[in-house]
Amino acid sequence: MKENPTRSLPGIPVLLGLLVVDALCAWAFIDAAANPPPSVAVLVAAVVVALLATFCLFGLYMVEPNQSAVLSLFGKYVGTAKENGLRWNNPFFGKRKVSMRVRNFESGKLKVNELDGSPIEIAAVIVWQVVDSAEAVYNVDDYESFVHIQSESALRTMATSYPYDQHEDGQVALRSHAAEISAHLREELSERLADAGVQVLDARISHLAYAPEIAQAMLQRQQANAIIAARTRIVAGAVGMVEMALADLQKNGVVQLDEERKAQMVSNLLVVLCGERATQPIVNAGTLY
Repeated sequence: MKENPTRSLPGIPVLLGLLVVDALCAWAFIDAAANPPPSVAVLVAAVVVALLATFCLFGLYMVEPNQSAVLSLFGKYVGTAKENGLRWNNPFFGKRKVSMRVRNFESGKLKVNELDGSPIEIAAVIVWQVVDSAEAVYNVDDYESFVHIQSESALRTMATSYPYDQHEDGQVALRSHAAEISAHLREELSERLADAGVQVLDARISHLAYAPEIAQAMLQRQQANAIIAARTRIVAGAVGMVEMALADLQKNGVVQLDEERKAQMVSNLLVVLCGERATQPIVNAGTLY
C-alpha cells in the first residue's frame, strides 16, 4: 500500500467557527426558553446544532513538524495528511500519527560465527527514517519493532559473509574494510525494510571483537602474523643491501673475495642487519687470510 497525500482544513478557523456556532446555539436556547410560550422547534434545533458542532470538534488533530497523520474511515485507508499545525478532517476518520524524523539505534552485541567459523561479537548503529507512512502503518504490525529485528538479522547475515581479518590480498574483511562492510549492511537493510516504508540512511559497525573464549588465542595469532611480516620485510631489505655491497666492492675493485669469504661476509652482514640487538664488532689486526 503506497502513501496517498490528502488535504485537510486549517484547524484554528474551524475551531473558532464551531465555538461561535455553539455560542449562538446556547443564546438561541436561552432566548427561546425565556420568552413564553417557549418554541419547541427552536429549542430542538439549538440542541441538535450544538451537538453537531461539538461532535465536529473531534475532527481536530495536531500534526507536528516532520510528522504525518494516517487517516482511515472504518478500516479503509483514506490518505495521509502532512500539513503542520492544528488541522481538521472528517470526525469519523481514524487518525494515527507517524514520525518522519531521522532516528537511530544501536543493536545489542550479537555473538555470531564469521566466514572462517570463529565466534565474534558484533554490533552496529543504524540510522533510519520513515518515508512512506501508509506502508509503515499497514504493511507491518509494529514498524519500530520490525526495524530492530530485521536490523539484527541483517547484521548476522552480513557478519557470516566475511572473515574477521584479511588473509589474502584483495579480500574484504570485517576489521580492515569498514566502508565496504557498511555499504553491504546498508544494502541488506534497505532490501529488508523497503516494504515497511523505511529508508536506511546509514549503517556502521560500532563494536567488533573476537568472542572472549578465543580472544587471547587470536591476539597471539595477530602478534605472530605481525612479527612474521616485519621479519620478512627486514630480511628482504637486508638481502638487497648485501647484494648492493658485494656488487659495489667488485665493481670498484676494492677487494677481491673468494666464494668462502663472500659467504662469510654475507653471513656477517645478515647478522648485523637482521639482529634485534646491536652487534659487537671484532677488529682484525692481522691479514685477511
